Amino acid sequence: MVERTLTLIKPECVAEKHIGDVIARIEKGGFTIKAMKMLQLTKREAEKFYEVHKERPFYGELTDYMSSGPIVAMVLEKENCIADFRNFIGATNPQEAAEGTIRRDFGKSIQFNCVHASDSPENAKREIYFYFSDREIME
Repeated sequence: MVERTLTLIKPECVAEKHIGDVIARIEKGGFTIKAMKMLQLTKREAEKFYEVHKERPFYGELTDYMSSGPIVAMVLEKENCIADFRNFIGATNPQEAAEGTIRRDFGKSIQFNCVHASDSPENAKREIYFYFSDREIME
């Protein structure tokens, strides 16, 4: 089944000028980019986006970090997109990620792991519409 997912190129990956490398890998991996934009979240926007983690001890650090600099948000499409993309980018901890994955090659730590990926169809839909309107997503 064709699915869509949201990915974010995180602030440290943008700052280190890896946007082009990450996008090239995504396209070569067979994912189609259906929407893309660069923006910087406010602290309040980051809190809203990550509110599912509000009770977790890392919530404050996460929202500070995600509002600390520009990010690139993308909607990706492919068969089995959500699971395939999560596998494609590698484990959350870059040291545990498989060789050749985005997180292994560009991530620094569990927090600074270069990219975000939706973890379920329900979250993908919610996350996509947090960043994009229907008009901005190419059919």
